[in-house]
Amino acid sequence: MKYQLKFIAVAAAALMAGSVCAQSAGTWMVRGGATTVAPVGPSENLSAPSLYIPGTSTGSQTTSASSTQLAGGITYMLTNNVSLDLPLALPFRHKLSGAGSIEGVGQLGEVQALPMTLFVQYRFLEANAKFRPYVGLGATYAYFFNEQGSGVLTALTNPGGAPTKLSVDSKFILTPEIGATLALDSQWFLDVFYSKARLKTKTTLSTGQTVDAALDPASYGIAIGYKF
Repeated sequence: MKYQLKFIAVAAAALMAGSVCAQSAGTWMVRGGATTVAPVGPSENLSAPSLYIPGTSTGSQTTSASSTQLAGGITYMLTNNVSLDLPLALPFRHKLSGAGSIEGVGQLGEVQALPMTLFVQYRFLEANAKFRPYVGLGATYAYFFNEQGSGVLTALTNPGGAPTKLSVDSKFILTPEIGATLALDSQWFLDVFYSKARLKTKTTLSTGQTVDAALDPASYGIAIGYKF
């Protein structure tokens, strides 16, 4: 009986040790959930010939709507505190609307965005901590594609002519983030994060007009993850 109790105690300790070291060096973590990307606005004024409306104090501007998508990621622990993180997501679809002197005209178009980022993260506290906050800095390529102008945009910029097309410049930027994981058991965890990047890009219309926008998007999300 004495030796059986000793064996049980050792086995229990081994199981506990295996569970609390799940975020130690060499650990892989995968997660899935949802992420929202929220650009700020409005943009700067549309270049000449602008659609300025007499009696207004601003030129023709645009705003970009927020977008939420299924998202997740893969994390690898280089050490007990330093990790590499690769977020994964479906493309974010942002609707473009009029602002400034053309506020209220409706949707001008839409664009899909795919921010591709690799983060280096530092995770605080011990590897066996139930709650681990972290900070990160990522290199991001903000890729814009499948841009589409609407009938409203054509009516404003090229009435009676060919549909107005648009193109949004893709950019390399740095993305800082903060976040935290909460262990739900020995393998499953909850992950939340927030990031805020400085992103300025240019949209070019087929009519030759351009508009600069400091999008500076905030991204935030929540996911359920698994460690192995």
